[in-house]
Amino acid sequence: MEKNGNNRKLRVCVATCNRADYSKLAPIMFGIKMEPEFFELDVVVLGSHLIDDYGNTYRMIEQDDFDINTRLHTIVRGEDEAAMVESVGLALVKLPDVLNRLKPDIMIVHGDRFDALALATSAALMNIRILHIEGGEVSGTIDDSIRHAITKLAHYHVCCTRSAEQHLISMCEDHDRILLAGCPSYDKLLSAKNKDYMSIIRMWLGDDVKSKDYIVALQHPVTTDIKHSIKMFELTLDALISFNKRTLVLFPNIDAGSKEMVRVMRKKGVEHHPNFRAVKHVPFDQFIQLVAHAGCMIGNSSCGVREVGAFGTPVINLGTRQIGRETGENVLHVRDADTQDKILQALHLQFGKQYPCSKIYGDGNAVPRILKFLKSIDLQEPLQKKFCFPPVKENISQDIDHILETLSALAVDLGGTNLRVAIVSMKGEIVKKYTQFNPETYEERINLILQMCVEAAAEAVKLNCRILGVGIGGGIIHHHELIHGSSFCAAEFGHLVVSLDGPDCSCGSHGCIEAYASGMALQREAKKLHDEDLLLVEGMSVPKDEAVSAAHLIQAAKLGNVKAQNILRTAGTALGLGVVNILHTINPSLVILSGVLASHYIHIVKDVIRQQALSSVQDVDVVVSDLVDPALLGAASMVLDYTTRRIC
Repeated sequence: MEKNGNNRKLRVCVATCNRADYSKLAPIMFGIKMEPEFFELDVVVLGSHLIDDYGNTYRMIEQDDFDINTRLHTIVRGEDEAAMVESVGLALVKLPDVLNRLKPDIMIVHGDRFDALALATSAALMNIRILHIEGGEVSGTIDDSIRHAITKLAHYHVCCTRSAEQHLISMCEDHDRILLAGCPSYDKLLSAKNKDYMSIIRMWLGDDVKSKDYIVALQHPVTTDIKHSIKMFELTLDALISFNKRTLVLFPNIDAGSKEMVRVMRKKGVEHHPNFRAVKHVPFDQFIQLVAHAGCMIGNSSCGVREVGAFGTPVINLGTRQIGRETGENVLHVRDADTQDKILQALHLQFGKQYPCSKIYGDGNAVPRILKFLKSIDLQEPLQKKFCFPPVKENISQDIDHILETLSALAVDLGGTNLRVAIVSMKGEIVKKYTQFNPETYEERINLILQMCVEAAAEAVKLNCRILGVGIGGGIIHHHELIHGSSFCAAEFGHLVVSLDGPDCSCGSHGCIEAYASGMALQREAKKLHDEDLLLVEGMSVPKDEAVSAAHLIQAAKLGNVKAQNILRTAGTALGLGVVNILHTINPSLVILSGVLASHYIHIVKDVIRQQALSSVQDVDVVVSDLVDPALLGAASMVLDYTTRRIC
């Protein structure tokens, strides 16, 4: 046995509803039957297989030497929408007894028919694992909804194309339970063309018909637009009569509207027309030969856009029933037609052509892959299927800890004298503040900031504050919201360059506003003056154990130190030029200066605006913030605005 955790044979139930799904399921059934040491096969037949008007196609299953365990008459005649619903209901009533008796480990369900939906629903509710064949495909009718519903019920998936596989993944199905195998019917198609086909052609179309000189027509009702699909069928028959080629017409399936389509056939005299052969069913092996050597196939059957491509036979696909299918270049679509002319023109374009063979739906090796996949199924795994949903934003549930905690941010202020870190709440309250003297070197400052942030974050837990992030910097407010920029670096005003040959900045550049006007820049200039004995004036003193700071420079300027006044004026002018650049770039209505130096700079900044700014922006209001600790509050707002804007 394959490694699957099972100590016995896998009991597989294959349920087939009609001639079309049997053509896909039969290769799998043959494969299962060929490996009795691994599998036990139960065959359930239902749907149109058991109806005389549709050919009693269960007989071909018997001819293939399969034992039919159960026959279920599930079709309610009427061939309208209500009859389809009643047929599903009847199948749901009858299937539980069958499944209880057979007790399969896994049920194989094919495609998108309403009968298959009843099978999948019954198996799922009875805790039987489901393997769905041909999920993930797109056609264009109610079949899509049924197919995707079965996908949601199924535990395992065998798909035919890469696109179908991606659709299943997009539908949140577990990738480990999806097998890209190709279509099982291709295993027979790709080895069938060399058989004696002329005897088959003559049997169905007459002794005088040649290869590539006849048409195969197969058209079904579109249940979402029955009236229009019947009209299209009528136009198709008119076009075929006008085209005047021998044509094999297969009766439609049992969907709602099929009775009306049969009436159209009889109204047009198809069954008695010399150019037409109307049949209820052709065995799949023979049908393969007929479409492989036809001059053209016309209709809206999935066979036309799927299997026929393997032979390069020209196909005319009518209407919307297969509009979403992947097709080869052999398919010409006639999506709508008001008269027979468009269909007739398509026949003239397509008939007799030979296109490259397409392997979109398979390479002829689907069945071995499917059998290997079946052997790998571990019956010890939990039956409940899991869906692989994409990541979604965090769901804040009504938990008492969430209710009581305070959404907060860490704010960092790099002053000339001190480094400050604060826990700031959503309401703008400073919960706790930490202050340390500013070290001399860059590396020491960074290490100290990290240390202070770690301490503050640890303290925040004790204070029941939920830290949403760390903020540093200025801000631009537009329409009552902060502008963050593509990499969260918007409003780095301190690093606007206002001089090409200015002093070095801590950022590595030179001539930045920060290199002129920050507290650290003023401290640097104050130390230079002090080292040259040019800082202190009458009424000033600096204790030996106290470091020279920006505050000493401001004090000296107030007491009349001309050099200190010039340094402050230069710093204010640099700041003013930066503000002018901002005015010319984003044209704000208000500029707010904050921090302990703001009151010393504001008049100089206003003078620079009057002298340097365009007249169109000179009316801007420039004010000093009256907030306590505006730098810390502003830094915190960078975090709180961004994170809560996306949480709410």
